[in-house]
Amino acid sequence: MRVVTHKASGWSIGTGKPLAVLAGLNVLEDEGLALEVGTELKRICASLGLPYVFKASFDKANRSSIKSYRGPGMDGLKILAKVKSKLGVPIVTDLHEPDQAEPVAEVADILQLPAFLVRQTDLVIAVAGAAARHGALIQAKKAQFMAPWDARNIIAKIGEVAPHVGVILCERGVSFGYNNLIVDMLAIPEMKKLGVPVTIDATHAVQLPGADPRTGGASTGGRRDGVAIIAKSAVAAGADGVFLEFHTDPDKALCDAPSCLALSAAENLLATLKTLHEAVN
Repeated sequence: MRVVTHKASGWSIGTGKPLAVLAGLNVLEDEGLALEVGTELKRICASLGLPYVFKASFDKANRSSIKSYRGPGMDGLKILAKVKSKLGVPIVTDLHEPDQAEPVAEVADILQLPAFLVRQTDLVIAVAGAAARHGALIQAKKAQFMAPWDARNIIAKIGEVAPHVGVILCERGVSFGYNNLIVDMLAIPEMKKLGVPVTIDATHAVQLPGADPRTGGASTGGRRDGVAIIAKSAVAAGADGVFLEFHTDPDKALCDAPSCLALSAAENLLATLKTLHEAVN
């Protein structure tokens, strides 16, 4: 059985469970937008019977340009806490430095290890320790340069520090030459063989790194139309959950605009993914 449960909220993901949904904004822009997006996604997931976690980054530390919008920084944790309190939903967010682990774990219920940093031992140790102290789960994104079976080393590192912390692996594509990513759907069952639930980050899987024509390569491009294709394919391949980013006006999103979906598209997509998940399982 590949099931992990967040004890405080009862949110579960894995074998025999409904399709888990981790969705929200790419990066926090303001409290109002976060609450608007979170409220609508909570409503949709409740109507479909899908366990929901609100997702948003408080800081995007790996932007292509120093001038790119990164988010509110650590002050964004106050916004995430407000969303958690008002909506009564768990929170997932990523962090980039070991000293962020403790304050982030005081708010977030799932701590996310970014793909670029998933092999950074000091960060993994800090996140594992903080998750154990606060009863949080960890979602680790498989790096763009990493084979799916090599993700066992991520699980092993976490297990040496915090053997009882639940771990989720996330597929988000692999580098394919310059400025491109591909998703090998066989990676989903390969990572499930490691005994943990697996999600698909369909939003970042359609990125074209450093290839946004609007900025001459100073930001990441994307193929928004591919998000639903990747999400449906991954669920058909056995993914236990989906990781998706929405915006009320995607073209005006302050980060990864070419990859995020319109909030108005969420209900139909999630309904389709639920049907697929039930058929496969």
